[in-house]
Amino acid sequence: MNLIDLKKISFYGEGEIFFDYDLKKSNWFNIGGKTKVFFKPHTLKCLINFLKLYSNRGKIFILGAGSNVLISDQIFDGVVIKLGKNFSNLSVLNENLIIAGCAVSQKKLSEFAKENNLSGVEFMSCIPGSVGGGIRMNSGCFNKEFKDNLLSIQYIDYNGNVKSINSNNINFEYRGSNLANDLIFLSATFKTEKKDKEDINKLMVKLKTKKENAQPTKIKTGGSTFKNPIDQTDKKVWELIKESVPSDLSFGDAKISKKHMNFFVNEKNAKFHDMKKLIDTVKRKVIDKTGIDIKLEVVIVE
Repeated sequence: MNLIDLKKISFYGEGEIFFDYDLKKSNWFNIGGKTKVFFKPHTLKCLINFLKLYSNRGKIFILGAGSNVLISDQIFDGVVIKLGKNFSNLSVLNENLIIAGCAVSQKKLSEFAKENNLSGVEFMSCIPGSVGGGIRMNSGCFNKEFKDNLLSIQYIDYNGNVKSINSNNINFEYRGSNLANDLIFLSATFKTEKKDKEDINKLMVKLKTKKENAQPTKIKTGGSTFKNPIDQTDKKVWELIKESVPSDLSFGDAKISKKHMNFFVNEKNAKFHDMKKLIDTVKRKVIDKTGIDIKLEVVIVE
């Protein structure tokens, strides 16, 4: 591809494009190498033009908040796209519907709902990812999931075609759905209900306290590493790890959190291969001990 053509996309302040961009600081693990192209569109028009020009000529990865990704130390041979400021808008429609840009954080969405006396998305205050990432993996906690409040999604495919889909036409499952991987989520509409702001805040504080008591915070981690194997056992995945793996298992600076065994931590300067080896070793030891093949929740980007 002609790099000069790609650079044209960033003209007029509609987007930014970088080459050989370092991804290490763009994710919560603080691990990763460079990508050949890093593209940050600020407008839908800019994104459409880029996708039509790029025309499926290589790999594409959509980076949200970077809270549940593990990125290889090798060069990503493609383009990493991170939606810019115009994809972070929030608005209320018909008193109880929230329209959220997919680049906005779930925490910000929950705070916006609270300020507008709207209840139903309080659980999102405990999830560090973006709205787009939440859709992709049907994020959830404390017995609530994205699908419970999601009404519709606006998206663009890799050919630059903008479309929308009603949530009734999506088959959501635990930490996933049947939505194609070659879709970039643009915005989403959520249903909520009117409620007193003080009651909403009390619930959010309660959930946050519960989370902080059970999970590590303010450290370099990717969140829950593995999905709970809900179709195979009543046990949580951290329980399976605890009975299968020594708590002090580590490779380099890649370690298991002492607070929650399904959270893996970059204690200082862990490399991709350190964290990947820890993940693979835990997965193998759990299946050897329990017979259960646990599946990754963290997304690996190579």
